[in-house]
Amino acid sequence: MNTNKIKVGKHYIGEGEPVYIIAEIGINHNGSIELAKKLIDGAIFAGCNAVKFQKRTPELCVPKDQWDIERDTPWGRISYIEYRRKIEFGYNEYKEIDEYCKQKGIDWFASAWDEEAVDFLEEFDPIMYKVASASLTDEKLLRKIKSTKRPIMLSTGMSTLDEIERAVELLGRNNLLIAQSTSTYPCRLEELNLRVIQTYKKKFPGVPIGYSGHETGLAPTLAAVALGATFVERHITLDRAMWGTDQAASVEIGGMFRLVKDIRDIEKALGDGIKKVYDSELSNMKKLRRFYNEIIYSTEIK
Repeated sequence: MNTNKIKVGKHYIGEGEPVYIIAEIGINHNGSIELAKKLIDGAIFAGCNAVKFQKRTPELCVPKDQWDIERDTPWGRISYIEYRRKIEFGYNEYKEIDEYCKQKGIDWFASAWDEEAVDFLEEFDPIMYKVASASLTDEKLLRKIKSTKRPIMLSTGMSTLDEIERAVELLGRNNLLIAQSTSTYPCRLEELNLRVIQTYKKKFPGVPIGYSGHETGLAPTLAAVALGATFVERHITLDRAMWGTDQAASVEIGGMFRLVKDIRDIEKALGDGIKKVYDSELSNMKKLRRFYNEIIYSTEIK
């Protein structure tokens, strides 16, 4: 039964709940568990609810015609498949991440990019899965993730409405969250299309709707919250100038701290939508309206 909210880990996500804020570490750790821990610490300092990683099986996710393409990396000039292997965390690293996040009291989960990655992540009892925008049309992967019976966050970049509807039909709505997203890194403001959040709310009633942003700056994510996003996701980095494809579209720790604070302020400011006179207004109402009424009265007498 759809109730407009879903329990994820120790939190509820949906209408009437605080915005669930996800710091997307992704592969910004550049294969370093120490860097990953610093990013986790940064997300905790900022006040985020969760950190998210990405898990791939390189041999399945990289097309074979790209395996031998060489590129410059922190490990020197190596083939693309070798780079993908170096950037991936294995069991020991994820065990350390799992223990570290539990010790620090922050949720963590990952986007699984292939079926083997789902089996891998299942060993850590994840609070939910993310379906990356690139995987939205991978029906075998969607079925595999659905079979875990865990909450699913569906990102909808680079997707048509027909493709999104097909994915929602396949996954079902009962344990689903949908995020508006545009898959450009960084994304131009003109292509963020934040009003799609409201479109999704009408199209998929009962499903919590959120926003996964890749823009530079914070204002669009704040606008997404004002438009009704129940969860938001932004990439986090120690330095936007670091090596890596996602760094430039990420938010540094200081910026993430400001983002979380501003989101919490917006939540307070939005209120409940019921017009009322607050106690704090009464003295001004008495003073200013009496003054106004006296002016009107004296004018009428003259």
